[in-house]
Amino acid sequence: MAAVAERVVAGAADTFARRHRLRWYEALPWAAAIAGYFAFPDYLALGAQILATIVFALSVDLVLGYGGIVTLGQAAFFGTGAYTAGLLAAHGFGAPVLGLVIAAAAAALVGLVSGVIVLRTHGLTQLMMTLMVAVMLSAVANKANTITGGADGLQGMVVQPVFGLFRFGLYGNTAYFYCLAVLFLCWLAMRRIVHSPFGRSLTGIRENEARMHAIGSPVFVRRLVAYTISAAMAGISGALVAQTTQFVATDALGFERSGNVLIMLLLGGIGQLYGAFIGVPLYMIAQDRFAAIDPVYWYFWIGLLLVLMVMFARGGVLGIVDRIGALIRRRQ
Repeated sequence: MAAVAERVVAGAADTFARRHRLRWYEALPWAAAIAGYFAFPDYLALGAQILATIVFALSVDLVLGYGGIVTLGQAAFFGTGAYTAGLLAAHGFGAPVLGLVIAAAAAALVGLVSGVIVLRTHGLTQLMMTLMVAVMLSAVANKANTITGGADGLQGMVVQPVFGLFRFGLYGNTAYFYCLAVLFLCWLAMRRIVHSPFGRSLTGIRENEARMHAIGSPVFVRRLVAYTISAAMAGISGALVAQTTQFVATDALGFERSGNVLIMLLLGGIGQLYGAFIGVPLYMIAQDRFAAIDPVYWYFWIGLLLVLMVMFARGGVLGIVDRIGALIRRRQ
């Protein structure tokens, strides 16, 4: 019996190691990011925002794509991180890395407290509860205008150089590599989570919650942990945006931000880890181009793009890639 148990454990460890083995194609997003720095030196500010937003999309993908937690209120944690980093910078604590850590902790705390309530609900009720958390925090930020600046935004942020060496300049060089480095660390953490036994249990909860209860899995606790980690990651994204733009307004907590990131994931592919790396640049670059071509009705073209993706590309861009790969394998 002990020998059988040892073989089972060894087999599980081997499977876990295989899942964590890096593949060649996982270097493509980072090669594209480095190439983008040299190919588009005039768009580094936009590039930094794209990289920071990918972190935000990863946070949503963890709870929605892997945990099956439908949310419209992820901006609550993004805004918490943004205001935390902004208030620190406005009151003489502008060290970027310290701001990121504290922002992540503050967002995680909000996620933990709200998750205890939100995750006890299901379906439409849960969806509306997540939205109400963001609405309530937005109302608090708007009401406390002496602290947050209200609708006018937080003023007086002074972000110090990264590690005291790399100053945030006008052209966005430091901001770009700062966001890229933080994104890389968040991606490593996310990759580790989704390929771990904890991540596989989240997928099981998403697919069949009743069965996971039946085998004794602590469903509520695991969803709460995932929700808290996701909140921390969203807070990091908000802090990145606040530090690189040196401005925070109440739209950081708005419904539009939560809705947009869901559209980005739909375009790239939900629950596939790399959907954020495709959907976010696709959406934000399309937004930038459509706004330049048609400043009044550019949202129409974004909507048309989304409709076409839903009709003809189920699973987003990565869904198309998966289907092409499956077709090639069948013909071999």
